[in-house]
Amino acid sequence: MTTEATLPPTSVSPTARQVWTRSRGIALAAVLLVAAAVVIAVIRSDARHGTLDPRSVDDLGSRAVAELLADRGVSTRLVTTLDEARAAAGPDTTLLVAAPDLLTHRQQTLLHSSTAASGGRTVLVAPGSWSVGRLAPDVTADPATSINSALAPDCGLPAAQRAGTAETGGIRYSTTHLEADACYPSERLATLLRVPATGGGDTVVLGAPDILYNDRLDEQGNASLALQLLGSRPHLVWYLPSLSDASATGTDDERGFFDLLPPGWKWGTLQLFLAAALAALWRARRLGPLVPEKLPVAIRASETVEGRARLYRKANARDRAAIALRSTTRTRLAPLVGVPVTQAHAPEALLPALSAHLRGDGQTLHALLFGPPPSDDAALVSLADQLDALEREVRRP
Repeated sequence: MTTEATLPPTSVSPTARQVWTRSRGIALAAVLLVAAAVVIAVIRSDARHGTLDPRSVDDLGSRAVAELLADRGVSTRLVTTLDEARAAAGPDTTLLVAAPDLLTHRQQTLLHSSTAASGGRTVLVAPGSWSVGRLAPDVTADPATSINSALAPDCGLPAAQRAGTAETGGIRYSTTHLEADACYPSERLATLLRVPATGGGDTVVLGAPDILYNDRLDEQGNASLALQLLGSRPHLVWYLPSLSDASATGTDDERGFFDLLPPGWKWGTLQLFLAAALAALWRARRLGPLVPEKLPVAIRASETVEGRARLYRKANARDRAAIALRSTTRTRLAPLVGVPVTQAHAPEALLPALSAHLRGDGQTLHALLFGPPPSDDAALVSLADQLDALEREVRRP
């Protein structure tokens, strides 16, 4: 009488505690990244609100320029809608567009139609390819930006000659207008253009906003150049385009969400994905070489055979069982009849040698060793007996 020991069921699935232990490092890193992103977003949003704002005293604000212009009798008025900017255009007004690329194509066309014949001056701050073609039709933006920020004027524009070296390096421009002043060149392309317009006005395209920033105003000839460009008329209208402007809605050329994101956010998101991928690779389970493990209990070969047979029977896998029996028999018979083991499973090599050794029917041997799978369990048992008898016959002296 034997007693079988019942082993407690085991599971290879990790428990909740194990999952938390393994993933808490990644979770903590993710929380820190999100918190850092929120803090950076808050800081950048505050700074962005003051960028080129004539009311802001931040480093990237423009309060200093507005105060200096006020000392010279130039009034500064801040507008945030297209209708206000178009209504303010006139011969005694300088219209500064702080972010031309935020305007839709429809807004750009409407703004240019109002300023082209107004007789005043329009200053475009760092317009890219998206906007410069409509706000200044004779001007083209070059994809490559200037490497140097401080450049020499190298042109005949009086304002540039009086200011001298200034930090205009940024977007570079070219123009087909024959009477345009191309100043502060970088690799033969200007970073400041003054294009005359009909009615006595002109359009100034500025490659970088540095000369308007509070923290850069006292560098080089930035202050002189900014005051001369913005103080040529008694009134300055400072246009800060807003995404909430009603004129920007309901148009066919609206920019997508990703087009409105600053480039820094796109690179930051990419860096977060890369950091997450590196963290996953760092914490991922690595499969090393196989390590032999001693079994606590020695299992007899007969038990292994019986266990596999029971699995075949439970799955009704008579075909797999027959293939295993025939393959093993062919492997053992091949050396006995002088056939290499590599050709043991080739009928054209094994069957002629067996027929010559047994002087039997080749068709019977083919059906026995390479035939179809048995149809039921009785046929499988009969196949096993026949294979055993064949092997005994071959081994008989």
